[in-house]
Amino acid sequence: MLRDPVADLRRIAFLLERAREPTYRVRAFRTAAARAASLSRDELLERALAETLPELPGIGPTTARCITESLAGRTPEYLSRLEATAGPLAAGGAEVRLALRGDCHSHSDWSDGGSPIREMAETARELGHEYLVLTDHSPRLTVARGLSADRLERQLDEVAALNETLAPFRILTGIEVDILDDGALDQKPDLLDRLDLVVASVHSGLRMPSHEMTPRMVAAIANPRVDVLGHCTGRLITGGRGRRPESEFDAEIVFAACARFGVAVEVNSRPERLDPPRRLLRLAVAAGCLVAIDTDAHAPGQLDWQGYGCERAAGCEVPVETVVNTWPSEALLVWTADHSVRP
Repeated sequence: MLRDPVADLRRIAFLLERAREPTYRVRAFRTAAARAASLSRDELLERALAETLPELPGIGPTTARCITESLAGRTPEYLSRLEATAGPLAAGGAEVRLALRGDCHSHSDWSDGGSPIREMAETARELGHEYLVLTDHSPRLTVARGLSADRLERQLDEVAALNETLAPFRILTGIEVDILDDGALDQKPDLLDRLDLVVASVHSGLRMPSHEMTPRMVAAIANPRVDVLGHCTGRLITGGRGRRPESEFDAEIVFAACARFGVAVEVNSRPERLDPPRRLLRLAVAAGCLVAIDTDAHAPGQLDWQGYGCERAAGCEVPVETVVNTWPSEALLVWTADHSVRP
């Protein structure tokens, strides 16, 4: 059986990301995959036979062994071990996950993600999605290489070109735009108007008192360009960045605004966020809010984290029909153009 060593290395990296293994380990396999992809199969075979693969920059003994096994037509042992333990990530929410057609919050290496747009899109397609909304950061978030207006316009051109080759799968254009201290949005209005979907999130001033945070969030929610309110409390509950408490705001007022203006409340599936907490998600459901179950993925393997959000949505009795990314892309785009229209 002819195997593709590059695909095997990428699959290993995907499974490591999915399992939240250390970044350096994932990077080793992605680096090796990129190096292997730069060589012809004959060159790889020649080096594998001569046992000189580890002499190549970016390929070490473990990745060289995986390449050699793959070239020999065998599933790399490393990959076999990972596949054997790659069971479901969450115990519940399977029905919700089956209903999902896409993901409304993802990042690429244009901002602080680790992989190219195409690889993120192809992984989403392999996971069964019909579309992926690309939402790299806005310019104020310099630590995340937020996109200036010029860079965002160039990204739109790249997405248009990719969509010609990936059809019928579709990359939807978007942004995770910062909510500024006064509730304004961190990008030019005319450029936001060109995007398919806008996620608005608070990334700074997270300890702002409730009497200031609440109107700040409501001002953003009332902006007709905003479609999804991202990770509303900003909390961190685990992970390498440490812990961070929830931002303080009047949840009843914020969710009432979301319901009134047709803005979806994000169920952020990242394990270190799982935002909003269950008590707030139940409040959002009671307020009649739409919901977007998103991964906020910064790497291909993280696109499979939606199961965590689906489990929480099911546990909080989120009606499946109110989850915007269970809708076909055409219906989603009708809604983002006019929040009063639902399928």
